[in-house]
Order: sequence, then C-alpha cells, then structure tokens
Amino acid sequence: MPDSGPLGPSPAERRPTPPRAVPDTPARVVPDLPATPAAAGFLAALHPPVPIPIPDPPPAPTPASAVRHTPGTPASAVRHTPGTPAAGTAFQGIMRGPTGLGTTSLTLSARDAPPLPDPEATAPAPSAAGRAVPGLYHHPVPEPDPVRVEEVSRRIKHWAEDEVRLYPEEWEGQFDGFSVGRYMVACHPDAPTVDHLMLATRLMVAENAVDDCYCEDHGGSPVGLGGRLLLAHTALDHVHTTAEYASAWQESLTSDAPRRAYRSAMDHFVRAATPAQADRYRHDMARLHMGYLAEAAWAQTGHVPEVWEYLAMRQFNNFRPCPTITDTVGDYELPADLHARPDMQRVIALAGNATTIVNDLYSYTKELDSPGLHLNLPVVIAEREQLSERDAYLKAVEVHNDLQHAFEAAAADLAKACPLPPVLRFLRGVAAWVDGNHDWHRTNTYRYSLPDFW
Repeated sequence: MPDSGPLGPSPAERRPTPPRAVPDTPARVVPDLPATPAAAGFLAALHPPVPIPIPDPPPAPTPASAVRHTPGTPASAVRHTPGTPAAGTAFQGIMRGPTGLGTTSLTLSARDAPPLPDPEATAPAPSAAGRAVPGLYHHPVPEPDPVRVEEVSRRIKHWAEDEVRLYPEEWEGQFDGFSVGRYMVACHPDAPTVDHLMLATRLMVAENAVDDCYCEDHGGSPVGLGGRLLLAHTALDHVHTTAEYASAWQESLTSDAPRRAYRSAMDHFVRAATPAQADRYRHDMARLHMGYLAEAAWAQTGHVPEVWEYLAMRQFNNFRPCPTITDTVGDYELPADLHARPDMQRVIALAGNATTIVNDLYSYTKELDSPGLHLNLPVVIAEREQLSERDAYLKAVEVHNDLQHAFEAAAADLAKACPLPPVLRFLRGVAAWVDGNHDWHRTNTYRYSLPDFW
C-alpha cells in the first residue's frame, strides 16, 4: 500500500441501511448528477463553483511543458498556460448536483443535501493547517464535518484496540497521528451514515496494518512476503478446503494483527456490500498484493526500476481498493457490467495512479529519513534520468499533474458517453476520493513535511 495499512444480498435486492448506533449529523453530501443525456447539463458540476461549457470533444490534458518548473522559477510563478484545461475542463462539472424532475432519487441522502453552491462563489478555502506541494494540480475540499470525524475516530480506535488488538500500547501515538477519521470523512462526502463510513475506515486501517507489519515500518521485510500476503489474503477471499484442514485455516485468521484486521473489516464489508461489490474489492486487493511483491522483489535484488517500470508497479501498489468501494460506502451499486467497461477501468486506474503519486510527493522526506533505499517517484527519476533531487521532485509533480488531467479528461469522456445515474454518481465519488486523499496528505503534518525545494 502507499505509505503508511457469508455473502451479502443479491444485487437485485435493496440493501437496508446499517443500523445507526449513534445519531448522525447531516452528511456533507455531494449531490448527484442529473440523469439527462445532455452533456452540458450533467458535466457542469464536478468541482465547484462555476459550471463550464463543455467543448466537444473535451480538451486534451495540459501538456507537461505548460506547467514545467525551470531552475530558479519560484513556485508562485508556476501556472497553467492560458487556454489549457485545469479546473475549467468538462470534468469540472460532475459535483454540483442534480436539479429538475426525478433527480432527487439519485441519492439516498438527498434530504440532507446542502443547497447548491452559488455559481458566483469562490472555491472553498483550503481546510485546516498544512501546505500543498507548490505547482501540484489539485482541488480544495470543504472542511470535513467535525462531528463525523470525531465519531469515526472514536469508533475506529475502539475497533483497533478492543476488537482486533491491532497494535501494542506504544504505537498508540502513531495510530492517532494517522488521522484516519478525518481522512475517510473527507474522502466519502456522500456516505449516508457513520456506519457506512466505518466500512471504508476499517478496510483502510487493515490495509495499512498489512503494509506496516508485513512490508515496511513495523517489522516488515521483503523476505518471505509472498507467503505472508497469500495467507492474509485468505481473510478476504476464503479458502474452500476439506473439513480436515478447514479448522487450521480458520485458526490462522486470528494468528496476527493484520489477519485479524482483514478478517473483521471484510466481515463488516460483505454484510453491507452486494456479492459483486465484495468480489470487486477482493480483485483490487489481489492487485495491491501483487504490487507489494514487485516492490519487494526489487528490494531483494537491489534493482532500481526504470521510471515506466516504477509507474507500472504503482498502478498495482496503489490506493485503488479505496475509491472503488465508494458506491458501497454511499449505499448504492455501480453494476458489474458498468464497472467492467474499459473506459471505467481507465478512469479508476488513473485515479489510483494520481493519488498514489500524491503519496510519493508528500511522504518523500519521511521516506528519505527511513533506513535503506525507499523507492518513490522522485528517487527513481533522479536515479534513472540523472537529475538532481530538486529537479527530479519537480518532474514528479509534473507526472502527477499529467495523470490528474488524464483522469479528469477520461471521466468527462465517460460521463458524456454513458450518462447513467450510477455511472455519474460513481465518477463523482471517485473524484471526491481523489480530492479528499490530497487534502489528508496536505493537512497531516504529523506524518508529512515538504522538502525545501522552492
């Protein structure tokens, strides 16, 4: 994972909302898109505040040369060139919400939705403390609901300490510093209840526990990683074996903290998800584990990959499992045939790639301070393209920006080609996750600090 961590009802059945253990505050819901086939209508809202007319076809992503740093250029001087798409692409639409006949049915939380943003308003101010990477293309998000953040934080700590015995007492400060409550509330603004948010929060914490304990910070090692990951994966994708050996496998699921976390988090998830959503998540986690193994193999052989090889690995060892459950957390379903569309797969892959490079950039100084060579995009660019640390880091910012623009262009294309309500809502959910992920990295000054390159 990037830096650190029984089947449900049939798809045809309506899933009941999980019971509310405590009263929820109104969600900061991102309203849904209209179900009209008119592209100019439904593509007018992904990132507030101003709807932008849709060119046909959508404009190409900003070329890297348009945002490239040159030595001595102050960060404040780095801007998109006139006429290039940034926040003003067709994609800037998909987040302002539905209006008109029949659109209230597109969200389960429409009754809690805030008023539509004023088209003349300015973009939301950056939330909390923290400095964004200069030159990094991103969208600010509203401050996450503090009541929800507090409740998710309370519940996840209880789960980690009492239900799965995830960490020893001396790691408590690091767990608190992860700020997972803020992270998940920012990434899932359309979750109808705290119970829905907890589906994502448990899985996030479990994924990071596996990363830390098996791969990196807390006793992890590339040696023997494949065996550990495979056995942990059986907590997500159960072993079907003979009665003689089934009990030994069941006992193994409680043998260490990562497996206990995977088992518990997945048990909660499958009770809320459809079978197709649960299987999608298992598939994405297998991708993640394959990425872990590639990075581990390079660590064992001392191989520094080519930049394209590193980016290929990061398409698997990345955040993909997190945004692809946005429909389960939102209490709706993107049907399997729509999820499997090649253009939807491209959108999801680009979202995972862009968010993971955000992690590489914000965790850069943290990883330089860790023992040994820790691969991240700036390090690989510096080694393979013979650039200084500063120039390699600034080029990695460009790579992120290119990926982010490509994600937004692909999402706009898909929304135009397939304007079905679950597709549009899912695209909005993935976009919200991308933005929330950046905001968490920017504001988590406990974990991250930026290099002094500007």
